[in-house]
Amino acid sequence: MNHIPRGYLCTVLCAALLLPARAVSQNEHARSLSLEDAVRTAVRNNPELKSAAFDAEKANARVREAWGYTMPNISVSGQYARALKKQVFYLPGVFFGMSPDISVPVEIGSTHSVTLGVQATQILFNGAVFVGVGASQIYSDAAQEMYQGKRIEIVSRVRKAYYGALVAREARALMQQSLTNAEDNLRNVRLLRQQGVLSEYDELRASVGVENIRPMAIQAETNEQLALDALRNITGLPPGDTIAVSGALAFEPYDAAVLAASDETLEQTNPNLRALRLQKDVTEAFVSAERSNYLPTLVAFGNYQYQTQKNTFNISTNDFIASSMVGLNLSFNLFSGFQTSARVEQAETDVWKTEATLTNTENNLRTALRAARGTLEQARKRLDAQDKNVETAERGYKIVTTRFLAGSATQLEVNDAQLALTQAKVNRMQAIYDYLSGSADLDLLLGRIPPYAMATE
Repeated sequence: MNHIPRGYLCTVLCAALLLPARAVSQNEHARSLSLEDAVRTAVRNNPELKSAAFDAEKANARVREAWGYTMPNISVSGQYARALKKQVFYLPGVFFGMSPDISVPVEIGSTHSVTLGVQATQILFNGAVFVGVGASQIYSDAAQEMYQGKRIEIVSRVRKAYYGALVAREARALMQQSLTNAEDNLRNVRLLRQQGVLSEYDELRASVGVENIRPMAIQAETNEQLALDALRNITGLPPGDTIAVSGALAFEPYDAAVLAASDETLEQTNPNLRALRLQKDVTEAFVSAERSNYLPTLVAFGNYQYQTQKNTFNISTNDFIASSMVGLNLSFNLFSGFQTSARVEQAETDVWKTEATLTNTENNLRTALRAARGTLEQARKRLDAQDKNVETAERGYKIVTTRFLAGSATQLEVNDAQLALTQAKVNRMQAIYDYLSGSADLDLLLGRIPPYAMATE
């Protein structure tokens, strides 16, 4: 549950009197998770993060592959051949005491031949190969940035899911307290009616107020379980595990120094920006790689052969003769049907597209940063106001309850006071959630991750 809609809390908690019929029955063997536990578990188990880690490992393997093209290539070969019908060449008949007009076929070669060889090649110059080494390293760095970005995203989502579970638990507890208050009020009304102080209408109104809230209580229990399910899924725990959240929904102020430097930090540490900048470097390297096809390729080679031919299969090591050769191979593509120029143009287009994406992402992130800071500021102001409002509502509820027991206040006033108290607590709870959720969003934008998340891979 990444977001608790404002309307949900107000509707669930404030309809009639807002109170749950019973507390959620937690399995006594439920796994209790703190925020740190949830984050560490997600870093270890989240399938999306595991997939990103595999992509980073794959990118590292591509770096090793690129370096492999710059190293010698050594191969060993062996061949056995049996001539079923030997080749022939023709000699004039005069060599055999015949007429010069006659050509005599002469077989060449042997029935059996065996060849063993070792061949080595080494690229001395190839622009595409050497550019590819640098491009693969940049690609690997980009994959690492994408992995780090995914890890920061998962941590942010876990935090918001955890805060959501705390809100759902607090909502259930708040409704339970409201139900207790309403039931106490109903007992007082019945007692006063027995004494002839209140009418049957007052008792009916109090009873209806209690019963109207019971469906909302059931919904609150369901919402809490859904929030826990969402938290379990994001942490990568098995579906059969029963979990519970520890701690409380408490206000935690954001670091003022980090907030003040957020514009500069965004440019330097946002994982999406860093990955896109590296991607731009990769596309520029591809342009250089395609242009290198205009350049020649120089390769050194050498081979060593060990071979024999014989008409019988009685072959020994003494029958083999060794031969060896070294040399250079220079190749230069004079014309390829304009394919190279077309590939260069395509690579340059990719660079321009990446630059446009980078510019658009920078603008969107700056807008998101201003929105995140605004959310924090607004939530902080609301929280300050609601702290005072809750105190006022609690005093008002105590006063009207006392007056009601003394016979100087009506049932309607009691209901109104309780509704006002519940609404104030809901607003305070929502303000705390909005602030904590905004903090997680801001950390995501700034590429920040809690120390306890960095400690466990």
